[in-house]
Amino acid sequence: MPNRPRLVPLVMAVASTIALAIAFILSPAQARADEAAARTIITEQLESFLSGDFPRAYSYASPDIKRIFPTLDRFMSMVQTGYLPVLRPGNYAFGEVRAASDGRIVQDVLIQGPDGRSWTATYFMELQDDGTWKVDGVQLREGAAGMT
Repeated sequence: MPNRPRLVPLVMAVASTIALAIAFILSPAQARADEAAARTIITEQLESFLSGDFPRAYSYASPDIKRIFPTLDRFMSMVQTGYLPVLRPGNYAFGEVRAASDGRIVQDVLIQGPDGRSWTATYFMELQDDGTWKVDGVQLREGAAGMT
């Protein structure tokens, strides 16, 4: 029985290695699922803007955005004055997606504005405690970034 004390660390090391390997294998699949979920929220918000369902569009904003714009009227005023291509996209397509070091998903959306000009809206998506994704910010710049 003198080998038993050495067996426990060996079993723990093997179990840790297996757990790490499983996490590594599942990580890309989870990342793809998170990216798809974030894209769904972005699509739903854009479609809500297009249909004039502004309360629904506001529901996709993160708690931080809602603290900055605590009412629907303030939120919509911000969108109408600074984000017209997002409010009234002619066409849109998803571009590059990447993970930020803070855990957010950064998703480029290529948008044709109502005037026909091209824009890139970079969405910062934040995972909520309930497992849903919310829009935590959008940076808008003229010109289309590359598509993925």
